[in-house]
Amino acid sequence: MNADVLIIGGGIQGCATAYHLARAGASVILLEKDYIARHASGVNAGGVRLLGRDMAEVPLSRAAIQMWQELDDTLQGDTGFRPTGLINIAVDQADLDKLHARQNLMQAAGYTHEHIIDRDELLARLPHVNPACVGGVRSDLDGHAIPYKATNAFRLAAERHGARVLDSCELHALRRVGTRWLADSTAGRIEAATMVNCAGAWADRIALMIGDNVPLSHAAPMLMITARMPQFAGPVVGAVSRQFSFKQFENGTVLIGGGAKGFADRANNATRLDYAKLAEAARTTVEFFPIMARAAINRMWAGLEAYMPDNLPVIGPAVNAERAFHAFGFSAHGFQMGPVVGQVMADLVLTGRTDFDLTPFRIDRYDRKVL
Repeated sequence: MNADVLIIGGGIQGCATAYHLARAGASVILLEKDYIARHASGVNAGGVRLLGRDMAEVPLSRAAIQMWQELDDTLQGDTGFRPTGLINIAVDQADLDKLHARQNLMQAAGYTHEHIIDRDELLARLPHVNPACVGGVRSDLDGHAIPYKATNAFRLAAERHGARVLDSCELHALRRVGTRWLADSTAGRIEAATMVNCAGAWADRIALMIGDNVPLSHAAPMLMITARMPQFAGPVVGAVSRQFSFKQFENGTVLIGGGAKGFADRANNATRLDYAKLAEAARTTVEFFPIMARAAINRMWAGLEAYMPDNLPVIGPAVNAERAFHAFGFSAHGFQMGPVVGQVMADLVLTGRTDFDLTPFRIDRYDRKVL
């Protein structure tokens, strides 16, 4: 098999990259060792969040949030996106002080999408919140989507433009011979002029195959979803300084996240739940929203996610190989940026440039510099 571009990894970053490349006329083969959206891109909480981003991510995230508003039409598919807004709750004055300090930095950089709210506005927007909370911050463009639906919408759109997506196809070896990448896989030999590494929690292994070493770790963020409840929360909800996140869907079910991590077994492609941490997450949810004391948990699960030490992703060209690019290590907040990262990777592959500053996301940012 031959293609212009070989993409490794079928999460939202890989599928979005395949879509943008195929739409531009490139021939694309995407390899996914399990099935599309099996891990981080299918089992995350689906937050489409611009609020609270690291300053280095804000330009990418702002572009992505605009893309999400029209993504269903663009892809001719259902991503499940709902622009419900997002509120991060402040529990005390220290939280409000953090918000005001951040707002000063954001406004100095020209960003005005984060709006601090007082207790009265918080209670007006979230009547069932614990009244001891003192306020928060909101972003009205934010919302949520259905991760599996959104990732597969990119996959289907890529296939309509001619991309080949190979599920249950594991990469065994990868090497550069002359001007071509040669990949040995479950589906046989694949040749391509360019390789894009979107392999998520396994991306450091792919990077090492081409000579790029990176301090990637992995973990298993956990989620819970309840049985249906009366509607009580419209926006996605988080907290300024606590591990807390949830959203209520249109059918009344409530998805609880917040970053609690289970047991990650990358070698066996598996995860195990940590029920003590899930119980703690449930208690925190009730603390913020007492109405949740009556909720019945319907299901709990986890997926493997890749983390960088600074919680910023790797986005950009390889440093030790030609015609190779990376997009991984999104540290549990990459779902929202998927649409724009796919565009950035396609631009890099096709033109060698992008309008975004990728310096903070270099794969070699941890390399020791020789003076």
